[in-house]
Amino acid sequence: MSAAALAFLLSGVLLNAAAQLFLKAGTNATGVVTLTADNWLATLARLATVPPIVAGIACYAVSVVVWILGLSRVPVSVAYPMLSFGYVVNAIAAQLLFGEAVTLQRWIGIGFIVVGVWLVARSA
Repeated sequence: MSAAALAFLLSGVLLNAAAQLFLKAGTNATGVVTLTADNWLATLARLATVPPIVAGIACYAVSVVVWILGLSRVPVSVAYPMLSFGYVVNAIAAQLLFGEAVTLQRWIGIGFIVVGVWLVARSA
């Protein structure tokens, strides 16, 4: 895998992870989001004005473009598993930013995922 391809894929993973963190920060600010037949449009309009949610959506949009650039260079069977690195990034960030508990069992599971991704990446 070329350095450019790896850079695109890792950038896509990091942008995707950032999007999740921004969206969580937004929902922390808004509280539980409930959509009903009567309120869905007003609720979505309200969410569209919450800065962290807007930032999360923007990160997703950029991540799609970066991901496409990476996919044009690497087989999807190699690229897609790399999204799993987002688990590591989000677990660390959720613990630091939101005070979420990340248990030993969760870290062990994430470790298995990382080893699997490493094996897939080496097969390319």
